[in-house]
Amino acid sequence: MHLEVLVEDQSGSIAVGLLLDKILKPFRDMVTYQIHSYKGIGRIPANLMHRPDPQKRILLEQLPKLLRGYGRSLQWTDAAVLVVLDLDRQNCIEFKRELCDLLNSCNPRPNALFRIAVEEIEAWLLGDRKAVIKAYPDAKINVLQNYRQDSICDTWEKLADAVCEGGSQKLKESGYPLIGEKKCQWAKEIASRIDIRRNESRSFQVFRDGIYRLAGITHT
Repeated sequence: MHLEVLVEDQSGSIAVGLLLDKILKPFRDMVTYQIHSYKGIGRIPANLMHRPDPQKRILLEQLPKLLRGYGRSLQWTDAAVLVVLDLDRQNCIEFKRELCDLLNSCNPRPNALFRIAVEEIEAWLLGDRKAVIKAYPDAKINVLQNYRQDSICDTWEKLADAVCEGGSQKLKESGYPLIGEKKCQWAKEIASRIDIRRNESRSFQVFRDGIYRLAGITHT
């Protein structure tokens, strides 16, 4: 099987790539994948036939066109689309329904799986605190202990408070591109150390197990 993986930004692409490597390592002869990184999440357009500016590369704005294209190009293949998104502060049930409605509007309909990080993909990094400490031995343990897994709490800021000198406040004062660079660094350093079996993030567990089901993999 082949997976076309759509991720909303560069740090998410790094984290998802490293996590997929771990999830699929025993099954490399069964599953391949290619990751496509975008430059933000945006919103699903009200007019699903709207032609977005391809130069802007905003994932949800492009998604109706992308899914229609995959429906045509993948219909006779053993392939699927995996879309990984941050929930941010949306209602998870409503967001998932909106995505499923979009998928069902496609004819032909591609084989697709949506997976949502609650609140942000940094929650998946915080789901294995041993990995965080291995990557950042000076991490503030009290901040990690006070984080409530998969809560709506400004997740990336919590991780910054734990691992960055001066915390999220100093990082916000610096702004972009430094924030983006730090998120990419966290993704690389922490995701590479994550144990996918002990990760406490429920939204990561749903992501992991969904990939197994999509690929028809039996795992222990």
